[in-house]
Amino acid sequence: MYAYIKGIVEESGADRAVVEAAGVGYELFCSTMTLKTLIVGKPAKLYTHLHLAEGVQALYGFADTEERDMFRRLLNVSRVGPKLAISVLSTMTPSDVRAAIVTDNPAAFDRVVGMGRKTAQRVILELQEAIRQETPGAIPVRAADAKPSLPSLQSEAVAALTSLGYDGLTASRAVAKIKEADTVEELITKALKSMAKG
Repeated sequence: MYAYIKGIVEESGADRAVVEAAGVGYELFCSTMTLKTLIVGKPAKLYTHLHLAEGVQALYGFADTEERDMFRRLLNVSRVGPKLAISVLSTMTPSDVRAAIVTDNPAAFDRVVGMGRKTAQRVILELQEAIRQETPGAIPVRAADAKPSLPSLQSEAVAALTSLGYDGLTASRAVAKIKEADTVEELITKALKSMAKG
């Protein structure tokens, strides 16, 4: 119904903003990440999603289409509603969510308010195939021989890094950056070097 709303930011709160466009004040629920980009009294353009459920209408606003698209993907997961999807995107960037899914790492969602481990596993299970198909370097790369595929190596590497004390989100980010490795050990070494640099 609405692709985006462009206007002046009239209010910005803990979980929502009001944008005035053509004399109408639109209340939009937003992630913390999007709210950080807004300045009261300044113009803004928010990409929108209108959510209708049980007679309740709510408008959600996003700083970019990538965040809006990830929000919509999360809504397609069973038992994930808009409140939880916004909570995910208030804690993690869309890239972080993709990294957690590709590396099969439910621990990356541990800091998300309102999301338990079972829900995190459901998000990974239901979105993994689609995300892997569109993420470069995340699909199996060695079908011709018996070596493990990159996704299975990534999953093991993340598990190893979290057992060493790294938080799940940091481990997922580091492992997802590595596009080539023959063994779990090589992948862990490269991920550790990546974390040390940045």
